[in-house]
Amino acid sequence: MRTKEFSCIVIMLFTIFILVKAEVYIVTVEGEPITSYRGGVNGFEATAVESDEKIDTTSELVTSYARHLEQKHDMLLGLLFERGSYKKLYSYKHLINGFSVHITPEQAETLRRAPGVKSVERDWKVRRLTTHTPQFLGLPTGVWPTGGGFDRAGEDIVIGFVDSGIYPHHPSFASHHDDPYGPVPKYSGKCEVDPDTKRSFCNGKIIGAQHFAEAAIAARAFNPAVDFASPMDGDGHGSHTAAIAAGNNGIPVRMYGHEFGKASGMAPRARIAVYKALYRLFGGFVADVVAAIDQAVHDGVDILSLSVGPNSPPATTKTTFLNPFDATLLAAVKTGVFVAQAAGNGGPFPKTLVSYSPWITSVAAAIDDRRYKNHLNLGNGKILAGLGLSPATHGNGTFTLVAANDVLLDSSVKKYSPSDCQRPEVLNKNLVEGNILLCGYSFNFVVGTASIKKVSETAKSLGAAGFVLAVENVSPGTKFDPVPVGIPGILITEVDKSLDLIDYYNTSTSRDWTGRVKSFKAIGNIGDGLMPILHKSAPQVALFSARGPNIKDFSFQDADLLKPDILAPGSLIWAAWSPNGTDEANYVGEAFALISGTSMAAPHIAGIAALVKQHHPHWSPAAIKSALMTTSTTLDRAGRPLLAQQYSETEAMKLVKATPFDYGSGHVNPRAALDPGLIFEAGYEDYLGFLCTTPGIDKHEIMNYTSKPCNYTTGHPSNFNTPSITVSHLVKTQTVVRTVTNVAAEETYVISARMDPSVAIEVNPPALTLRPGASRKFSVSLTARSVTGTYSFGEICMKGSRGHKVRIPVVAQGYWR
Repeated sequence: MRTKEFSCIVIMLFTIFILVKAEVYIVTVEGEPITSYRGGVNGFEATAVESDEKIDTTSELVTSYARHLEQKHDMLLGLLFERGSYKKLYSYKHLINGFSVHITPEQAETLRRAPGVKSVERDWKVRRLTTHTPQFLGLPTGVWPTGGGFDRAGEDIVIGFVDSGIYPHHPSFASHHDDPYGPVPKYSGKCEVDPDTKRSFCNGKIIGAQHFAEAAIAARAFNPAVDFASPMDGDGHGSHTAAIAAGNNGIPVRMYGHEFGKASGMAPRARIAVYKALYRLFGGFVADVVAAIDQAVHDGVDILSLSVGPNSPPATTKTTFLNPFDATLLAAVKTGVFVAQAAGNGGPFPKTLVSYSPWITSVAAAIDDRRYKNHLNLGNGKILAGLGLSPATHGNGTFTLVAANDVLLDSSVKKYSPSDCQRPEVLNKNLVEGNILLCGYSFNFVVGTASIKKVSETAKSLGAAGFVLAVENVSPGTKFDPVPVGIPGILITEVDKSLDLIDYYNTSTSRDWTGRVKSFKAIGNIGDGLMPILHKSAPQVALFSARGPNIKDFSFQDADLLKPDILAPGSLIWAAWSPNGTDEANYVGEAFALISGTSMAAPHIAGIAALVKQHHPHWSPAAIKSALMTTSTTLDRAGRPLLAQQYSETEAMKLVKATPFDYGSGHVNPRAALDPGLIFEAGYEDYLGFLCTTPGIDKHEIMNYTSKPCNYTTGHPSNFNTPSITVSHLVKTQTVVRTVTNVAAEETYVISARMDPSVAIEVNPPALTLRPGASRKFSVSLTARSVTGTYSFGEICMKGSRGHKVRIPVVAQGYWR
């Protein structure tokens, strides 16, 4: 009996050891996925789609071939490993042919050596890349009327969100009873049911809702108590991005009894399809994200919004353009899906992008024209500027200032960091009531263990007239955002202003020999910070927005492709929030949030792309991307060149002249994008040509991910037909070629070019006349005049006789050889 018990224990321990050691791997295998299968397997007819063509997922050809692929995946694993020693998580059938599986590193090595296996990559993590903007972008007057008004803007366009889910009960996602949504025949996504309420997550506005967590569960990162095993947004981020792109129009943004305006999505009538693959505490895993994208394309979305990017490079992939994530998106674009991805939040440093590939529209973040400022008036006549999205203190009177450290109930509570004002129970209500409470902005606020919302709650519960948070030292990279609060409050962000406050407070406050306060004599009042100030010096590139140059491999060698592609609002964006969300400590339990990130910029482009798609239903993803890029602007509202936030030598923030590495082609101009005149078209074979001509990319790797040999050549990756030109290694003279297609009436374009002096530029021919639908080539010659060790910037401008303006950025770095 003992022997039997012992052997059971050994087996259990061995199983636990295997499980702990096991990891998730993404495997690709021989054989074409549905989107590129052209026949050849006995009994299964071709299912391939041409460039920009949707899959008919309901056809028996597609469903039977999908079953065949899944059976092959199961058979391979069954032949190699004992039942119970592995767990297959997903079969990928539509965009790439492969699967994800939970196995040990030794089993992964066995898989690598197995016949028919192309690649085995250990899964890696991804993270979130964390209103007034419709008016700022001119949508209500310039774009929505062309689509039938806001109540038709984006009609029947389906935007898929691979994010943290959605809070379906928010008014931004309500289905209108007076103008109900009809079915969308081309979309076939499922709607999960809320396990608690047993109600569907869908309502007509939301037409698909699914969650993907198999890799997160296998990695033991998933906690159903906080992460929700459903499409429910446990974070807030997914609801925010969905509302920016496609939230209903005219939703009042109310907090603490004040209305901060009305929120609207870019395409308020577009439909929302939710593919939850990101979670509250850990972000997400590529295996889940790839499954979500695969499902979204199968279901028939028109546009994908991705506010997600890798935490680090994949473990085994050398090139940035080829890995399961980017290869899946390449296949998605092949089926006609437009993809907007956040560029990343690693700015303002160079080479911080997390979105690299030419088939993706990579979006940088801009600050729009709205600023929230406030001020503190002191009894000595000084006025200290700060941030405070709050009402003013009552009347015109002044109030006594009391510092948190001077109103402690007992000195033993100092272990609780009382100056943070997070715990009202350690402060003396009798001394705080009716006065302004002074608190210290410590490192706890930076890491998120303290919040301005909690300071406000503390001050309110003690009966304070208001509060002041003073920053005494600033870590490099600290970003201060205004936070809406229900009582008067202000954050003093400049250290010298905080020192002015502390000095005034100390000289006005009398103490006994022990340091205890005898009388509080410092006085002040807080201004009204509820109304935004509109600036003409907008847009500007946000400090956090990731910068180019783009890289072609994880040795950080420069790519001959400009990234980011475009700039869109991404700083201090009001949009829907999930009351469950804890992603932002200042908005816990709230229905709206004012947050920043390239995460907020990407859905702006996804929503605007929906408006372009509605206007031009047959345009390819490349055509939509081209229209957005060539019509963008490099000037701010005052007509001056765009500026970018940057660090100065003292690590304070300064403004510098922005370059294409900051903004790509420029800031989006939605109205102009509807009628671009010319487009730079590109399809699947063009993307393959780019990959096949990029030096250093292994041709076998291209074959692994695309199932295509390198029969396509453009001579040089700079010849890829994108609406920008980048030559990272310019020796002597290089000529690149572009092809434009006329999408308007017959027009003659005069072509001009300018460039920084260290590179000469010449365009041929100097003019083009194009009939409707016609395409013409032009060439651009770049010559290195001098070698400066830095990039030179310029642009090509094509002015049409009917008023169209088509502009593309040019970037080159000269070398002697």
